[in-house]
Amino acid sequence: MNYRHAYHAGNFADVVKHAVLCRVLMHLRDKPTAFRVIDTHAGAGCYDLGGVEAGKTQEWQGGIGRLLQADIDAPARALLAPYLDAVAALNPNGRLAVYPGSPALVQALMRTQDRLIACELEPRAAASLARHLRGDARSKAIAIDGWTALVAYVPPKERRGLVLIDPPFEQPDEFSRLAQRLAAAHRKWPNGLYLLWYPIKDKAEVAAFAKRLARLGIPKILRIELTLPEPDAPAGLQGSGLIAVNPPWTLHSDLTVILPALAAALSRGAASQWTLDWLSGESSP
Repeated sequence: MNYRHAYHAGNFADVVKHAVLCRVLMHLRDKPTAFRVIDTHAGAGCYDLGGVEAGKTQEWQGGIGRLLQADIDAPARALLAPYLDAVAALNPNGRLAVYPGSPALVQALMRTQDRLIACELEPRAAASLARHLRGDARSKAIAIDGWTALVAYVPPKERRGLVLIDPPFEQPDEFSRLAQRLAAAHRKWPNGLYLLWYPIKDKAEVAAFAKRLARLGIPKILRIELTLPEPDAPAGLQGSGLIAVNPPWTLHSDLTVILPALAAALSRGAASQWTLDWLSGESSP
């Protein structure tokens, strides 16, 4: 595996993914009972935006950098506050220098009774992740293949929580494997909450993936997409997609406020579009 997320940390896709993740975590916090987060492709934990990798691409400037400078209305800002507060806590002097990966965001929003299993196989990222989580009794870093972890660690003993699946999409069969492993994990833990991230590059491939998910027989699947097409880079990342299985009942209404705000804040000059619909359940076609 050669993927290094440090080149892309804090970009617009991260912003969308992490804004949704934080809303799900806030829902889990509403009940006093403990929850567990299983992060199958956790990455390095935190990212230095002044480092060599981030410095080469500067993608964060069009993502979290742009969002922090945007004029966002009060309802959207209130819903984004847990995410933005977690970013601010890592940058206490007000200068954006560090971006939290998903494990750091989970840490920021977990309570004493909650737990995190963060999985990462790439050696450098795994070592960084272990350093970041060291000393936190609530969290455990495990050097394991994320696809193996997805099925092996469900259901958690708390029987409540979230599985975050954020693969690197290095292999041509990643969409197929994502659908297959989700189906296997759901058979083991049908009541679990799953959040899957995917890149939007080839619209036909993404549409085929959605159809495949809709045929899995999973009762509740919510699709969340934000597309920010860039005319001079048609082969590049056009958008960020998420699939929420068994989403919190508040998530759909939250995202009707958040997605338009993110689309406006992150737009790169071309027409931005957002999608929020049910592939199965609720008001699906």
